[in-house]
Amino acid sequence: MARLIDTTVFIEVERRGHPPSAVQVLAAGEPIAMSSISAAELLFGVERADSLERRRQRVEFIEAVLAEVPVLPFDLHVARVYGQVWGRLRATGTQIARHDLMIAATAMAFGYEVLTYNIRHFERVPGLTVSRPDL
Repeated sequence: MARLIDTTVFIEVERRGHPPSAVQVLAAGEPIAMSSISAAELLFGVERADSLERRRQRVEFIEAVLAEVPVLPFDLHVARVYGQVWGRLRATGTQIARHDLMIAATAMAFGYEVLTYNIRHFERVPGLTVSRPDL
């Protein structure tokens, strides 16, 4: 099954000093993509850098990721899935961070599983396949 790589995986790959291509290895040969929401979160991380050197490193890493990993849009189809899932979760009193729900909806709309280090959040979404990478 194709894998939607969550922001947490990219962050962990960078923190451990691995090249962006390490994400391909984590996908175990399956097709991969990222959500436009994850792209936005990573780009926000550039703005939060605590030094010019750290900012340069993040830009280099993120631009390499964006060059290698297809970005799936949060379009009308995904928005419909998001609304449906959010409604179901709300009806059961289940809460999940909005960005995580947007990433989950993207995965569901495109038929992907989510590869994440944030299993607890994503497991709350009924019908979503979630796995944790071995890094």
